[in-house]
Order: sequence, then C-alpha cells, then structure tokens
Amino acid sequence: MLTSKLNASSPTEAIYERIWSAIAERNLRPGTRLKEEQLAEIFAVSRARVRSALAALERDGLVKLVPNRGAFVAEPTIEEARDVFFARATIEGRLVERLCANAGTEAIGRLKAYVAEERAAAERRDRAAAIRLSGGFHLLIAELAGSPYLFEVLRDLVSRTSLITAMYQPQSEQDCGPDEHEEIVAMIGRGDAEAAKRAMDHHLNHIEHQLNLEQSDERPRQLREILSR
Repeated sequence: MLTSKLNASSPTEAIYERIWSAIAERNLRPGTRLKEEQLAEIFAVSRARVRSALAALERDGLVKLVPNRGAFVAEPTIEEARDVFFARATIEGRLVERLCANAGTEAIGRLKAYVAEERAAAERRDRAAAIRLSGGFHLLIAELAGSPYLFEVLRDLVSRTSLITAMYQPQSEQDCGPDEHEEIVAMIGRGDAEAAKRAMDHHLNHIEHQLNLEQSDERPRQLREILSR
C-alpha cells in the first residue's frame, strides 16, 4: 500500500487516510461529490470530524470545497498536470541522485523485491495492485534516499498524479510498469547518478505523454463501496 502520511491516531486522521488512499489508488474519481452526511455515517463520526478531514484534504489539493455545494474530489487542469510532472521530475531527480550516493545492498534488495512484486501484479492483471505499487515505488525511493521533507512533498505529488491520470490517461494505456522501474533500480545499483536521473526523467516523460484531454467515461462507484473497507 502507498505509504501513509499520518498515523491515523485520531478519527479525523483515519478519515483523511482512507480518502487519500482511495484517491491515490484511483477508486475515487475526480469530480466525485463527498457528502458530509454520508461520510459521517460510513465512518461513524460527527460531521464536524468529517469537515476537518475534508479541510485537510483541500489544503493538500486533493479536495475542492465549493460554497453552498459541498466537497468534491479535485479535478486538476492540464496545466496543473504539467506543473505536477515538472515538480516530480525535479524532486525525483534529486532523490535518485541522493540514493545513488549511499545505496547499500539492503536498499537495492528492497527495490528489486518491490519491482518483482509489481511484475507479479502485472502478470496476474491485478490493476488495483499495479496502480498502488506503481506510486509506492517512487515513495520507496524517497524513503531510502533519506529525505523526510522530499518524501512528504513527493507523497502529495503522487496523489495529485493519480487524479491527473484518472482524468487524462486513456483506458488503453498502461500505468508505468515494472520494466522502467527495473531500469532505474539497475542504474541506482551501479551508483550511476546521471544515468539514474535520465532514466527517471524518461520514465516520468513517458507517463506524462500518455495523457490527453479526454475524460474517462468510467462510472464512479458509490462512496460506501469505496470507503467501507
């Protein structure tokens, strides 16, 4: 599963985490209305706690609060999408550079095992697992690079990328698969920072260039089905 930002030590944080995960795994579609009363019933909490969680999600750019209408999963524009990928390329280039300088046998082993898990999900055609693991790979690099600040920044960008791909990636296109991740790991394993940065840049460009302005016609599932897990 994608790494949590919060420890879900309070009901508000637990609501935040569940909604964040549903967005990151592309179960909650852009534009989906998040009804306070329904969320309060699903999580068995007060509407005040729900509002607090939604406000935190809005601060992170994942939810849009519209006066007199309610809360909706954010719908990033194509320009915002380009900005997100620009930011990711900059940050992830720095992360692989850091990791190349200090990656030991244990770190490389974790990365290889993670890519193997991705490949297994792809082979069994488990799309939900593949989406979750794809974002998690990038966060694992951030974790191993040892920069808590960049990890937090990247975590939010990965969530935004999930919204962007949910809106703009055609269903016929595949998510970034294990092959490109495996190449990045190989470069990190050799300690070749420049090659690793080029491989990461190529990888992110590949994802970005799959986008178009056609919104998916996949019908969103009900909130209870998505969040009651």
